[in-house]
Amino acid sequence: MFESELLYGLVRLPWWGYALVVYGGIQVMFLGITLFLHREQSHGALALHPALRHFFRFWLWFCSGTVTKEWVAVHRRHHAYSDQPGDPHSPVVFGLKKVVLEGYELYVEGARNQEILTNYGKGTPDDWIERNLYSRFPKVGIVLFSLVHVALFGIFSILMVALQLVAQPFFAAGIINGVGHAWGYRSYEMASTATNIIPWGLFIAGEELHNNHHAFPWSARFSLQKWEFDMGWLFICIFSAVGLCKVKRVAPRPHFAKKVELDVETLQALFTNRMHVLRDYGRRVVKPVAREVAKREPDVVSSSWVSKLLIRHPATLSEDARRALKGLMARHKELQSVQEFRERLSQAWNDSNQARAVERLREWCAQAEASGIRALREFASRLPAYVRAPA
Repeated sequence: MFESELLYGLVRLPWWGYALVVYGGIQVMFLGITLFLHREQSHGALALHPALRHFFRFWLWFCSGTVTKEWVAVHRRHHAYSDQPGDPHSPVVFGLKKVVLEGYELYVEGARNQEILTNYGKGTPDDWIERNLYSRFPKVGIVLFSLVHVALFGIFSILMVALQLVAQPFFAAGIINGVGHAWGYRSYEMASTATNIIPWGLFIAGEELHNNHHAFPWSARFSLQKWEFDMGWLFICIFSAVGLCKVKRVAPRPHFAKKVELDVETLQALFTNRMHVLRDYGRRVVKPVAREVAKREPDVVSSSWVSKLLIRHPATLSEDARRALKGLMARHKELQSVQEFRERLSQAWNDSNQARAVERLREWCAQAEASGIRALREFASRLPAYVRAPA
């Protein structure tokens, strides 16, 4: 009997029972990463109840040896230098293969950088248990986690602990930081190469919607399109309903009204929704114009290729892509106009002088109306309808 307990542990389960235990432990870890480390500590998008906050802090230390200050500092540094020299784990800087296969090593290197910890780790927990246990002895948690598994599940604990320990480096450090900056779709354009890996954030608690997060890093909700689903947001809603969580900020959603005058309210609404406005510009202006150009040169260009070159942020284009775009704009003046109008639009609402910014926007709309480009004219006619969200 004693030998049997040593071999199989105190708890006997069918094979699928062991699988559920591992899956549950990993999912709780991912929830801790996305809700506690990411959305609350790194970006201040929500406030967890102290009991729930400490549970996640304990579980992350217990099952993975994660130190809150280190994780938060490295992640904030990633946003500050996204896909530029100084980004701790960008595939643009280090190469996709290295980030996918050695993402954890890159994270550890960043976490050991005292400058990163000092500049980007502010505001994280600094209580007695953090100083004397969690941060001081991060590996003790993993040791205790392993011993508990051995006692409960015996020989099966070897594989169970291995899967738990591999999950965070593989999915968080490799998949999100690597694949999430290389493959997938982009709803919003910015200098970062971040992508949405899939539109259903089911397996990594919503972190799959990485492009949305980079567009609105301070938002507690990562799903922004109607077809997207964020598992982390589902749990936020559940925790909020029972008083364990409070949402502080979410990404704005465009609101429209029947207006014909472009005024200060319009300017403020356009600035607030600028990522949505630029996305709409790509859909309503760039793509229709690209299709017209492709019709004239069917053997040379495709509308999707032209659209991609024009919609993508210039910082994310390769040298070959930039040369191709320059050649296209030289042959097709409407493509050059479309790009110039987009740049001028984004500059107009950034003017600190509101009265001047309104005049610039009115001038932009008047010139768009007179451009001779139907898609641009129709887009300009929609701008005055933007209003700020109801209080």
